[in-house]
Amino acid sequence: MTTDVMVTGIGAVSCHGTGADALWKAMTDAAARRPDRPADPPAVMDRPLIHLAPDGDLTGARATRFAVAAAREAWRDAGLGPAEAGAGVAVVVGSCMGEPGINESDRRGDVAPEQGWLPPFRLAAGVAGALGVLGTAQDIANACAAGGYALGAAADMIRAGEASVVVAGGADAYSRVALGCFNRLGAVDPQRCRPFDRNRGGTVFAEGAAMLVLESREHAEARGAVPGRGLRLAGTAWSCDAGHPTAPEPEAEQIVRAMSEALAEAGGAEGVGCVVPHGTGTRLNDALESRALHRVLGARAGRVPLYSLKALLGHTGGASGALGAVAGAQILRHGSVPPNVRLDEQDEECDVSLPQDGPVPLDGGRVLVNAYGFGGNNVSLVLEAA
Repeated sequence: MTTDVMVTGIGAVSCHGTGADALWKAMTDAAARRPDRPADPPAVMDRPLIHLAPDGDLTGARATRFAVAAAREAWRDAGLGPAEAGAGVAVVVGSCMGEPGINESDRRGDVAPEQGWLPPFRLAAGVAGALGVLGTAQDIANACAAGGYALGAAADMIRAGEASVVVAGGADAYSRVALGCFNRLGAVDPQRCRPFDRNRGGTVFAEGAAMLVLESREHAEARGAVPGRGLRLAGTAWSCDAGHPTAPEPEAEQIVRAMSEALAEAGGAEGVGCVVPHGTGTRLNDALESRALHRVLGARAGRVPLYSLKALLGHTGGASGALGAVAGAQILRHGSVPPNVRLDEQDEECDVSLPQDGPVPLDGGRVLVNAYGFGGNNVSLVLEAA
């Protein structure tokens, strides 16, 4: 079965607050463009939002609470109600670490000690339970590309007729193990996350979630959702370098492949008016992605504006691709690309456009979103104004 996949609702939780509008305000507000606050939104963290199972495992777990808050917002944004969360609805959630905190902490809350280690990947079940979804609940855990992969998997489910509505995205929360490992790798910038900056020294980690409601065009039109929510997930593609546990393949062949196939599915690269890059702030990633964009976009690559979301939020791990998709959806809805967090000095190896002095009009009806992860996992998404 082939059908258009529509984006009818978006939701987000980030260090700048709860809600997709809070994210957009931070993207457009110069005073908020510093990723120096921890993600602790009061509306999310002051009270438990979920109870996953009678035995209490993962009750109130942090990443799941982020995902639930974002999913509830996306569900409302789509104009859906409790009666519409039936068997034809699915949930797909990507995460880098799942819920590691409950196994890392010495304070295990309601979990009995005899239960021992608990599986950390139960975010999708938590979201499904909070929304009352009766269909498939699937977790995806392929590193920092997971949120983007979740959106691609959700689109495939809709195109295959396995679901008419899928709530999909990503979530990650603080992990002592993950931060310790990255610190040992020497991959953490001591100042801030500075993608494409000449003096960048690594990434800086953050936490949060983003969830989107995807629907088949037929389902969205039947309930009258398309006219007011004219966004389409027009292309999805993924690839794997399979070359190194952590480093991307030096020639970026599979990164180019993912972008090229997603754009081909969407109808070509000509209408791309903005790119939300993976752009972690590491020396290798930013230069490779810049060169890959030139191979994919050709002569336009130096003119198509990039919006570097990690410079604003830090690296949200498995949530980053989904947060990039929400940022792309907001750019399409508002018709403009916000100014980037100001660079000290752009790296000459990164020949890309990063507007910093003010917003620029969106010249084109498509936004390309990239997300990459350890193990050589690559995913690209194309959102367009339908």
